[in-house]
Amino acid sequence: MNNFPILKRQVYGNKLIYLDNAATTQKPEIVLQAMDNYYRDYNANVHRGIHLLAEEATVAYEKVREQVAKFINAESEEIIFTKSTTESLNLLAYSLTQNLKKNDEIILTVMEHHSNLVPWQQLAKQRGLVIKYVPIKTNGELKLDTFNKLLTKKTKIVSLTHLSNVLGTINPIKEIAKKVHSFGATLVVDAAQSVPFMQIDVKELNCDYLAFSGHKMYGPTGVGVLYGKKTLLEKLPPFLYGGDMIEKVTLKETTFNTVPYKFEAGTPNIAEVIGLGAAIKFLQEENINTIKSHEEELTKYALKELNKINSLTVYGPQKRGPLISFTIKNVHPHDITALLDKDGIASRAGHLCAMPLLQELNVDGVIRVSFGVYNTKEEIDFFIKSLNKAIKVCNGN
Repeated sequence: MNNFPILKRQVYGNKLIYLDNAATTQKPEIVLQAMDNYYRDYNANVHRGIHLLAEEATVAYEKVREQVAKFINAESEEIIFTKSTTESLNLLAYSLTQNLKKNDEIILTVMEHHSNLVPWQQLAKQRGLVIKYVPIKTNGELKLDTFNKLLTKKTKIVSLTHLSNVLGTINPIKEIAKKVHSFGATLVVDAAQSVPFMQIDVKELNCDYLAFSGHKMYGPTGVGVLYGKKTLLEKLPPFLYGGDMIEKVTLKETTFNTVPYKFEAGTPNIAEVIGLGAAIKFLQEENINTIKSHEEELTKYALKELNKINSLTVYGPQKRGPLISFTIKNVHPHDITALLDKDGIASRAGHLCAMPLLQELNVDGVIRVSFGVYNTKEEIDFFIKSLNKAIKVCNGN
C-alpha cells in the first residue's frame, strides 16, 4: 500500500516485507499527519485551559473517545485512555482485587500473554488469592469442559485473551461470558490481537472489561484503551492519582472525578490519542470485514505453503487469527529470523511474552509471522523461498 511510508524503504538491499504485525503494525500517512498536525497547529494540554489551543486540543481528544466508543459499540463514558493494553490490565488487576477476600479465585488460561498473567499473579500473591488456569487441547483450543469445572462460587474474576498472540486461537468470548456471569464473576478480555482483525461489539460479547492497544491497529505506540461497563467503572477505585482525575482536593481529603476521567491521571498522550482516532478512521475506510477476509486468505495460503516443509511444526488450530507460529527441527528460531532479516523480511522469534504457553508446548521458542492489511501473497511466496533457503543454511547444506 502506497499510504504506508515505511514500506518504501529497503532492508539490506531488499524490499521490506513486514510480517511482524502481531508485535506492532506500521502506520499509514493519515495517522502520521494527524499527530504532526496536533504538534504543529494546536499543541496544548487538554481539559485545563480556556484559550483557543486548549479548547481545540480538548475537542480533538474527546472526539476520539467518541470514535473508539462507536468502533466497539460502547458509550463514550465507558472508554478510558491508557498507555497500552498492559497498563489497562494492570489497572484492572490492581483495582478489581482490592476488595477480594483471601482464597477468592481468579481464572486465567495457559495461553495468556505475560501482560494478562503477571499482574494477576503478583496481586494474588500480595492478597492471598488463588489463581486457576484453563489448559489447552493439542490443537491449541481451550479445554472449555475443564473451564466449566474450574468455575465455582469462589470465582470472582476470569481474564483471558480473545485471540492468542502465539497460537492464533480465537476464544468464544460470548459463550464464556454467559458461564462467567452465571457464577456472578467478572469477565476481562485482552483484545490486543483481535481488535485490528475483526469487528468487536462489546455489547454482543457481554464482557465486563476489554483492553487493547493503538499500535497493533495501525495507530501510534503509547496509547491504549480500557473499556468497562459504566455501572462497574463507577464502583471501581482509581489506579493512578494526580491531576485531572479529581473533583476537589483539600489538605485532608480528595473526591474523584466522574468516569472515565477518574482513571486518567495527569497529562495524557494527547498526540497518540489523536493518532488512534486517525487509525480508526483508516480501518473504517478500508472496512474491517474486508481486512479480515484479506488476512484470513493470506493466513490460509501461508499455512498451506508452510505445511509443505517436512521439518516444520505449526502450532495452533486451523481456524485462527492472522498469525502463525512454528518451529524447525534442530534449528534455533533466532537463526531463522536473522537469515530472513537479511532478505528484508521482518518476523519474530522467541517466547513471544508467553513463556508458560511455550512450556506447555514443550518448546523454548517459536518463529512467528503475522499479517496485516498491506501484505500480499507475493510476499508470502518470497518468505517461503527465503525460509527454505535459511533452513538449508542452518542445516549446513
